[in-house]
Amino acid sequence: MFYRQMGRIPHKRHTMFKKEDGTLYREQVMGTRGFSGTQSILYHEYMPTDVVKSELKGNYLPEYEERGHLQHRHFITRNVTKQGNALSGRKYFFGNQDLLIGTANVTEEMGSFYRNGDGDEMLFIHHGSGKLETMFGTITYRPGDYLVIPIGTIFRVIPNKNEPTKMFFVESFSQITTPRRYRNEYGQLLEHSPFCERDIRGPEILQTFQQKGEFEVLTKSRGSIHTHIMGHHPFDVVGWDGFLYPWVFNIEDFEPITGRVHQPPPVHQTFEGNNFVVCSFVPRLYDYHPESIPAPYYHSNVNSDELLYYVEGNFMSRKGIQEGSITLHPSGIPHGPHPGKTEASIGKKETLELAVMIDTFHPLKVVKSAADVEDAEYMYSWAEKKQ
Repeated sequence: MFYRQMGRIPHKRHTMFKKEDGTLYREQVMGTRGFSGTQSILYHEYMPTDVVKSELKGNYLPEYEERGHLQHRHFITRNVTKQGNALSGRKYFFGNQDLLIGTANVTEEMGSFYRNGDGDEMLFIHHGSGKLETMFGTITYRPGDYLVIPIGTIFRVIPNKNEPTKMFFVESFSQITTPRRYRNEYGQLLEHSPFCERDIRGPEILQTFQQKGEFEVLTKSRGSIHTHIMGHHPFDVVGWDGFLYPWVFNIEDFEPITGRVHQPPPVHQTFEGNNFVVCSFVPRLYDYHPESIPAPYYHSNVNSDELLYYVEGNFMSRKGIQEGSITLHPSGIPHGPHPGKTEASIGKKETLELAVMIDTFHPLKVVKSAADVEDAEYMYSWAEKKQ
């Protein structure tokens, strides 16, 4: 990410920054990889360590199927009835040692504040609009937004009233960033990148809260949820600067890379974390070789599981898929277009599909409760039907 500054900060870091009454603002260095990674410095009205009560609430990690069956799978998330706020409304579908994946039907605002102390979070907004309030400031969101929230950021999601938000989310155990191959040695996105810095939005307004009292912050860390009751409002930041902060990229701003023949999935890559990548499939022109086949070829995933979340449009290589479907194609067996889809793609000029893909380089485990919304016949949907 690139350098940003909001609010009031002193001329030099680690020096006295005084309030009007002569007392000090409290400096907090917030960074990754000790002191060698991405970091920002925040200035608080009060001590960020001001906790009056701390409790362990319990484990938050989902329960997985005991033995995963090697098969292609399809889950229909529109059949999920669970709802709540952006934390309580989450339903987990998959996970491994690198990330957790799921959806959330957000019908109410978060009463408590929340931070993930295990890693970054990515919230993809499928439907709805609202606000992401954070210690770094507030970001408004709309459909198609990827909200990337750094580890340790205190935040809450406020959906607009009478407009529920549906999210597809990733809880990463590492930092989520742009693909390294699209950045130069200085961190700037290169000319051949499918997006650039002007497509990225950061916090829009920084509002400082000075209230004293008891404010609950729910913290995920080490596989558990912890309650920390702070003695002041956690959004007491008067200013900050640095390279670590929440940011937004909208899928509509992804400029697809096309070619004369079918391009492999890495051209759709948008983000990366440790042992996984996130890709965006957006409306685009098809291949323009006179004998091209626009539909993807059958392939065995190369040491990765492939997961697709279908946002909208008619996904050209699939049938029986609907908005909000999630498909999992695990490594070890081939997958590809459904019968008839290869032939039907020949001569087509464009696709209007919109989908988010995640490739993981460790096998994904399926959460037990996901079976409630699974299409159990998906594995057999490639079988040629006898006339």
